[in-house]
Amino acid sequence: MRVKRPTPGTFALALLALLCAVGSPALAADGPDAPPASPPATDPLAPGPAAPGEAEDLPLETEALLVAAQRDPAVLGPLSIGTPDAGLLLNPMPFPEGPFWTVRDPREAWGTDETISYVVTAIEAVEARYPGSPRLVIGDVSNPKGGRLNRHRSHQTGRDADLGFYYRRGEVDTFLTARKKDLDLPRTWALVRALVTETDVDRIFVDRSLIAVLYAHAVAEGEDRDWLNDVFGRSGGKGIVQHERRHKDHLHIRFYNPRAQEHGRIVYPVLVEMGAAPPPMVKHRVRRGETLGLLAQRYGTSVSAIRAANGLRSTRLRAGRSYTIPIRRVPPDEGPVFVPPRLLPPSRVSTASATASPETSAGEGTSGAAAQR
Repeated sequence: MRVKRPTPGTFALALLALLCAVGSPALAADGPDAPPASPPATDPLAPGPAAPGEAEDLPLETEALLVAAQRDPAVLGPLSIGTPDAGLLLNPMPFPEGPFWTVRDPREAWGTDETISYVVTAIEAVEARYPGSPRLVIGDVSNPKGGRLNRHRSHQTGRDADLGFYYRRGEVDTFLTARKKDLDLPRTWALVRALVTETDVDRIFVDRSLIAVLYAHAVAEGEDRDWLNDVFGRSGGKGIVQHERRHKDHLHIRFYNPRAQEHGRIVYPVLVEMGAAPPPMVKHRVRRGETLGLLAQRYGTSVSAIRAANGLRSTRLRAGRSYTIPIRRVPPDEGPVFVPPRLLPPSRVSTASATASPETSAGEGTSGAAAQR
């Protein structure tokens, strides 16, 4: 069943204090390399002139965000803009090192504070349940500026994260293709369970062969069957856990970011107008006969920009496939970001297996390869 989360506290008052600090010359850094201090403002939330057709009575938080965006976008924190396969990341955070995980490649592990916090929360939940767990491998998250990340179609907005499995062999330093006999199922299921119940998870992508194994283990642990059917999409419609090919060596997690997405939605048009953020992207499904030149002309962009956005090595397009197209104008606002309530089980099941230490006997693992989602 879906249970509503507590309503978060207001952001506007905290941002107001931050804006006051940003606008105060007394807090500016000293020295020749210090940026010029912002002039003091009598009212940091005072609205500027409204854009044509824009409502003049904007909500307090919206007005504060727009003021901050014009003064110093960095104070807004990480912003997740667009969709996972056509978007960007502003003010990113690097995934930190920690005692319970290892970052495979820090250059490709940038995200929002929300995404990082969610991943850490889930890993710490495993450690709390099974103390002394091996460190989990953190794979790709996003580039520092978002956008296309090498072989991935998604991972563009700081809301996707690739996580390894827990293995019976113990700690590993990379992703390894897994079968049932390789997985430390109690810990791996504890990780998936924590992602579903303790974070704003959107989707968990993994190969169907491992989905069946995880489902069977969760049933054996005594989890509520109706809840599991909702999580795994066995009640009709798509569940949180979904099949994705070439995902036998890791979990691909996609999160909602209530703050980073909503703040990005509000300030992005202003940032584009200021030149502080690149123009947006749209998705275009190619029809037979369409070329890069025709698409560039239609959308007012260039062939090289389309190739860069899609990681194309040639000018060849595939009919029926969707491509990311950079455009100049910001699309119409579709309204506030909706984050569904978390999918929680009826009650926490306490069984003998829930407190017992999982098996850690050695198993086999083989290197995973392949293009990722």
